[in-house]
Amino acid sequence: MNKLLRILISGLTMILLGMIIGFQLTGRKGELAGSYEQPGLGKLAELIQFIEVNYVDDPSGQQMIEDAIYGIMNGLDPHSFYIPASQSTAMEEQLEGGFDGIGVVFNLVEDTIYIERPLAESPSINLGIRSADRIITVDGENVAGIGITREQVLERLKGRSGTAVSLEILRRGTPDLLRFDVTRARIPVNSVEFSYMIRPGIGYIHLSRFTEHTYEEFREALLELKGQDMQSLVLDLRGNPGGYMSKANKIADEFLESGELIVSTKGRNSSTMQSYHATSSIGAFEQGALLILIDYNSASASEIVAGAVQDHDRGLIVGVRSFGKGLVQVPRKFEDNSAIRLVISKYYTPSGRCIQKPYDQGEAAYEADILNRFESGELFHEQNVSIPDSLLYQTDAGRPVYGGGGIYPDAFVPIDTTANSQYLSELLAQDLFRLFAFRYVDRNPPILREIETSERYLESFSISPSLIGAFTRFAESKGVPFDEIGYATSAEVIRTQLKAFIGRHLFGNDVAYYPVLHQRDNQLQQALDLLPVAAELEGSGEVNLALRRTSPLPMD
Repeated sequence: MNKLLRILISGLTMILLGMIIGFQLTGRKGELAGSYEQPGLGKLAELIQFIEVNYVDDPSGQQMIEDAIYGIMNGLDPHSFYIPASQSTAMEEQLEGGFDGIGVVFNLVEDTIYIERPLAESPSINLGIRSADRIITVDGENVAGIGITREQVLERLKGRSGTAVSLEILRRGTPDLLRFDVTRARIPVNSVEFSYMIRPGIGYIHLSRFTEHTYEEFREALLELKGQDMQSLVLDLRGNPGGYMSKANKIADEFLESGELIVSTKGRNSSTMQSYHATSSIGAFEQGALLILIDYNSASASEIVAGAVQDHDRGLIVGVRSFGKGLVQVPRKFEDNSAIRLVISKYYTPSGRCIQKPYDQGEAAYEADILNRFESGELFHEQNVSIPDSLLYQTDAGRPVYGGGGIYPDAFVPIDTTANSQYLSELLAQDLFRLFAFRYVDRNPPILREIETSERYLESFSISPSLIGAFTRFAESKGVPFDEIGYATSAEVIRTQLKAFIGRHLFGNDVAYYPVLHQRDNQLQQALDLLPVAAELEGSGEVNLALRRTSPLPMD
C-alpha cells in the first residue's frame, strides 16, 4: 500500500470513527455519547484502494475525504452539515457576534469603496471616519477605480485585532485626502439592529439573530425603551434564522413568570432530555401588552421564544407560519479547523408541540416547503392554510394551538404583494435605490443642508415628481428602462424606498431609514392595530379579534 493510500485510509477512518463513536455533548472532556461498531469502514477502505489503483486520473486524497464527509452528513437530516476549514471562521463569527476589523459598513459605489456608516464603539468612529467617506488607498495601495471586489476589500480591511492599517479617505467638501491610521479591534455584530419608540408608549425591537451577545443587547434595548415610558412592546422576529438556544431562553425569560417552562428537548440519549424554565432573576417585561411578529423565515431560536410566549398566553403572535426548524445541533471541530454540526435532539414548546417540520419525504421535498407555501397561497390567504386536527394542542388558558412544524400565529396577517412588479424587482436587483440616493445626497448639499434633524426630515421631506424623474432617468442609464404600468403598480414603494435610502445617507438607519420603511410595512402596521388584542390576551388568556380597530392608522 503506497503512502497516499495509507494517509487517506488513516485520515478517513479517524474522521469517520470520530463521528460514529461519539461526541462531547456535555462539554466534559472525554465523555462519549455511546459507542457503535461499524463494519462498513472496511468497505470504505476497499473503495479508496480500488480508486487509488485504477482511477483514470490521479485522485486527490483530501478531496475524497471531504466528499465522503459531505455524503455522510447530507444523508442524516436537513440540518446536520459539514463546514470546510475555509468557511469555519466565518460561521463562528456569525454565532459569536463579532469579527476583527476597523468597524465600518461599506459598499462599492461606481468602483469606489463607500462607507455606509462606521459602527458604534469601533476604531473607525473613534478616529472620526464618517458616513459617505470614500476609501482611496489602503496601506498606500490604490483601491479606487480598479474593479475591486467585496472579497478583496474585506481581505484588506479585516485582520487580527491590534494590527494597523493606513487609509487615505476622500471626504465631500475637503480638497485633500485625509489619512487615518486605524488599529483593528474586535467589532461586535449587533443582533438588535434597531429599536425605538414607534409610537408613544409603544416600543419596537427588531432582533436579527441569536448570537453570543444577543441577550445583553436585547436587555439593554428593552431597559432603554422602558426608560422612555414603554407600556407595550412589538418584538420583530421576521427573517430571524435563530442561533444559540440559551439566548432564546433568556429572552423568553424576560416575559415569563418564574418556573414557567420555556422549551424542552428530546433526543435518543438521556443527556439530550432537557427542560428549561423561567427564573425569578430575569423578567424586565413580565407585564404589558406583548406582540411578536414572525414570518416564514423565523426559525429555531425565534420559534422557541414565540412558542413559549404563545403557550403561556403571555403575548400575541402575529404574521404567517414560521419556518419549522426545531433541531438542536452540537459542533465537532477537527484539527484542520473544519467542523460538523450534528443534530442530537428536537425542540418542544411548553404545550408539547414539536417545532420541527417533517423531513421524512427527502431533502428535495423539504427544501421545496417554502416555495410550496407561496404557490399554495398559504402566505397570502388564511383559508389556504391546512393543519390536521390531530395536531391540536392547548395553551395554559385552553386556547387551541397547532403542531406539525413551525409556530402558527394567533392573528394571521398576510404578506402584502399588491405593489410588486417586474419593474420594482429590477430596480431592487440592481441596487439602484441605494446608488441613486448616494448620488443625490452627494450632489445636492444646498437642498439638504436645510434639513438639520431626522425628525424634520421625516416630517417635511417629500419625494417630488422631479426627483422621481431624475431617478427613473438614472435607472434607464443603468439598464432598467422605464415601465409605466410597473411604476403605477409600485409607485408608493418606489417613493418609500427613495426616501428611506436618502434618509439613511443623511442620518443613519435608526432614525431615518427604518422609520420610513415602517410607515409602509403592512404587517407591522396591522400588528400595531392588534395591540388592544394583545392587552386583552394578557388579562384574560383569550384572543378577541373583535377588539381590533377598523379605522386606518395615521401614516405620513
